[in-house]
Amino acid sequence: MQTDRIIAFVMAGGQGSRLQPLTTARSKPSVPFGARYRIVDFVLSNLVNSQIQTIYLLVQYKSQSLIEHVRKAWTISPLLQSQFVTVVPPQMMSGTHWFQGTADAVNQNIALIEEHRPDLVAVFGADHIYRMDIRQMVDFHKARNADVTIAALPVPLAEASSFGVIAADEEGRINAFEEKPANPSPLPGDPTMAFASMGNYIFDAKVLMQALKECEAAGESDFGQHVLPRLLNTHRLFAYDFSTNVIPGVHPYETPVYWRDVGSIDAYFDAHKDVLGAEPAFDMFNPEWPVFSSGYQGPVARVLGGELRNTLLGAATMIHEGARLTNSIIRRETVIEEDVVLEDCIIMDYVRVCRGAHLRNVIVDRHNVIEAGDRIGFDPVKDQQRFHVSAGGVTVVPMGRVSYFARDTRGTGRGGYSE
Repeated sequence: MQTDRIIAFVMAGGQGSRLQPLTTARSKPSVPFGARYRIVDFVLSNLVNSQIQTIYLLVQYKSQSLIEHVRKAWTISPLLQSQFVTVVPPQMMSGTHWFQGTADAVNQNIALIEEHRPDLVAVFGADHIYRMDIRQMVDFHKARNADVTIAALPVPLAEASSFGVIAADEEGRINAFEEKPANPSPLPGDPTMAFASMGNYIFDAKVLMQALKECEAAGESDFGQHVLPRLLNTHRLFAYDFSTNVIPGVHPYETPVYWRDVGSIDAYFDAHKDVLGAEPAFDMFNPEWPVFSSGYQGPVARVLGGELRNTLLGAATMIHEGARLTNSIIRRETVIEEDVVLEDCIIMDYVRVCRGAHLRNVIVDRHNVIEAGDRIGFDPVKDQQRFHVSAGGVTVVPMGRVSYFARDTRGTGRGGYSE
C-alpha cells in the first residue's frame, strides 16, 4: 500500500508577548515546560509519533535559543534524507521583509514544497501543550476527499467567543468562520458546544500551492484571515473533531482530550499543575506516545534531605537538608539549599535557591540566584518593585546571567552539562 507523502511546516516564530518576561530572550516555543521539556517539543513529538518526519520549523523572533534546542535535541536520522527537523528562518527570497503572517511564512518557503512534491502538507502551530495522533486527522481528511482539514476543539458555547469559531454541518463540512463571535454557532446536535479552531491544518499540496500564489497576488498573508475564507467559496473544507482523537497509553484518570494554550503567565502556570499529582490530568509518562526532548547527559537528581510533596525533580538537581518543597517543579541542575521553602513554584534550570529562602506561587527563570532568607510571593506590591507579577498573582523572576550555573562551585563559567 502506497503511503501518502506528507511534509510539515511548524509555525514557531511567535513573540509570545503575553509570556513576558519568560520571552524576553527567547521565542514562545522555546520556553521551558515541566521538568525537562520545551513547549515546541509537544508538536514535534506529535508529528514524529504520527510518522510525519519531514519537518520544517519556521522561526523568526528571538530564535537562537530554539535553534540551539533543535540542534541538540532533534536529530532524527542523518542516514535517511526524508527524516529531519530543520530550522528555517525568513529567507527573503522574493523581498526584504520578514514573515508577515502564517501564509506568508509558508509561501516564502514554497520551493520546499516543490522540492519534496508531497501529497499533503501539515501546517501546525508550536504554542500548545497536547498529544495528538495526526494520522487520524489525515485519515479523516482522505475519507472526506477534503482539500483542507482544520483541527477543531469542542468548547462550551459560553466560552467560544474567545476563539475563532468554525461553523460546520453533521459531516464536518465547514460553512463559515467566525472570529470571536458574540453569538457563536453551536455544534450540530449539541447546542451547548462550539468548534474552536486549533490553528492546525492539513492541506492538499496542490490546493495549498495555488492558494498561496493567489494570496500573494492579492497582498494577503494569513491562513485564518485570508487563505481559508477564500478557499471556503471554492473548495471542500472540513473540521476535524479533536475530541475523537485517541492516543494509546493514556490513563483513565487523565483528561481525555487535553489541549492547553499556554500563551499567558497564568495559563502557563496553571498548565504545570496538570502534570503534578499521583493521577495528573496530563501524565508525562506514556511510553506508547512519548514526548521527546534533549538527551541530557548529566547525572540524576540528588536528595540529601528535606521534605518533598507532589514535586517533580529534573536531572542533576540537589536538594539539601531541611528544605520543604510542595506542589513544585524543579528543572535540571538546580540547587535548593538548607531550610528553603517552596510552595507552588516552578524553578527553572541552573538556579540556586539559597538557605532559608521562602517562595510561594513563583516562577524563577534560568541562571538565577535567590538570596538567602529572601521572601517572594507574599507581598505583591514589594514583588512588583523587583519582578513581574501576573494578573493571577504569579511572581516571575526574569532570566539571570546566562553564564551562571548553580552547581558550578565558582557559580560562573562552563559549569553545566550540554543539553
